[in-house]
Amino acid sequence: MKNDPAKPLRIVVAGGGTAGWMTAAALSRTLGRTASVTLVESDMIGTVGVGESTIPPLVNYLRLLKIAEADFMRATHATFKLGIQFDNWRVPGESYFHSFGAAGQDHWAAGFQHFWMEGKERGHDAPYDDYCIELIAAREGKFAHLPDNRMNYAFQLDATAFARFLRGIAEGEGTTRIEGKIADVNLDGESGDIAAITLENGTRIEGDLFVDCTGFRALLMGQALHIGYDDWTHYLPCDSAIAVQTSSVRPPVPYTRAMAHDAGWQWRIPLQHRVGNGIVYCSRYLDHDAAEERLLGNIEGEATTKPNRLRFTTGARRKQWHRNCVAVGLSSGFMEPLESTSIHLIQRAVLRIARMLPAGRVSQRDVDEFNHQQLLDMDQIRDFLILHYKATDRRDSPFWRHCAAMEIPDSLDHKIELFRETGRVFRSSEELFAENSWIQVMMGQGIMPQSHHPIAGKLSDAELDHLLRSLRDNIAKTVATLPSHGDYVTRYCGAQAVEAA
Repeated sequence: MKNDPAKPLRIVVAGGGTAGWMTAAALSRTLGRTASVTLVESDMIGTVGVGESTIPPLVNYLRLLKIAEADFMRATHATFKLGIQFDNWRVPGESYFHSFGAAGQDHWAAGFQHFWMEGKERGHDAPYDDYCIELIAAREGKFAHLPDNRMNYAFQLDATAFARFLRGIAEGEGTTRIEGKIADVNLDGESGDIAAITLENGTRIEGDLFVDCTGFRALLMGQALHIGYDDWTHYLPCDSAIAVQTSSVRPPVPYTRAMAHDAGWQWRIPLQHRVGNGIVYCSRYLDHDAAEERLLGNIEGEATTKPNRLRFTTGARRKQWHRNCVAVGLSSGFMEPLESTSIHLIQRAVLRIARMLPAGRVSQRDVDEFNHQQLLDMDQIRDFLILHYKATDRRDSPFWRHCAAMEIPDSLDHKIELFRETGRVFRSSEELFAENSWIQVMMGQGIMPQSHHPIAGKLSDAELDHLLRSLRDNIAKTVATLPSHGDYVTRYCGAQAVEAA
């Protein structure tokens, strides 16, 4: 691709939904007059629209785009999220919590888990959970913004409303929306770049940079440019999901639930006005009708939508950027929603596009670096997801016996065995999941360290007792002052907040 740097770069976003409008909103607001953004979508094509649980980096996306958080939450009926409660994953009847934020207080030479393990050896019996403020607040159903960003949080939101909200921002910043279904992708016969897309009504839309947000179909990156797809089903065997919305029967809690069953798991995501529910499963071990029956038999409140069935293949497009086309969202790959990473991967791609935007000819080194970073993100998220399935004591169904016996990537095996032997977690580059995330999930799934760093042994009994007790007490005192999550949401961004304003 070669364009005149004196003219605005013509960016064409193919497809709407969360991916398309996150892309258009970010690029139109951050690039200004240096680029023109056109988004093509059809009202006749539905969107997946079930990525309703998010992770903390979305807070930074809102701040970067100067979006008022309360306005965003009101428009998307959002609640706050402090983590995920995992039920029945290690064994049926047992739960653990993966919370945002850190636990305790780290030493420069060793993480807090080493001091907690030293305390266990000396008779301290307080669970690791007691040292994480987000976890305690979540379990007590409380939330508030704390000074100095001391509470790490994300959102539980209506994905369809989120796309609609972002559309308003994008169009306000000059994005042009064109209604229509894509009929053809026109390649330049000389360069092999995408020259234009043609709609069913004959409209031809030319561009310099194309962003493929056409979902699983991947009309540009997959069908036109023939970039292959790496299938990770041998690591992550679930291939189907069914989603349904229900009425709320209780105040919303500040966390998502992931409840394992004998062939996968079920989610429950409380919003202000309703609850999002879904079942994720492997069709080899559970047929679709039985999965739907199981989902509808394990919901709270009245179903307000018909069940929406989805089929997917977990994996990644082998190139995320090829020639003058970048894949964003489901066209780039699919991570099952277990750790709520879909919207995050969209965000990472969009911000990387903005940083690597070409002025003149596309730099192949930029393309190579973009692909390296995006695929590394996907590999690392893949490993974290596999951990939940592999590290289990469940042997009560063919699905779980398969998961326990399956081979895993060397990168994950190294992380598990390193933690098992030494209590250490080492992260590479800008790895998404923090050390405490790995610790909570590994211990929650039953992997306990056999040793810990000797520096923790340098503390006297009195010093260690003071450290552990003061950390727990400070968290308990802070959480005791917090309002209930439901009350805080209502005051901050609910309907009553609008009436009072």
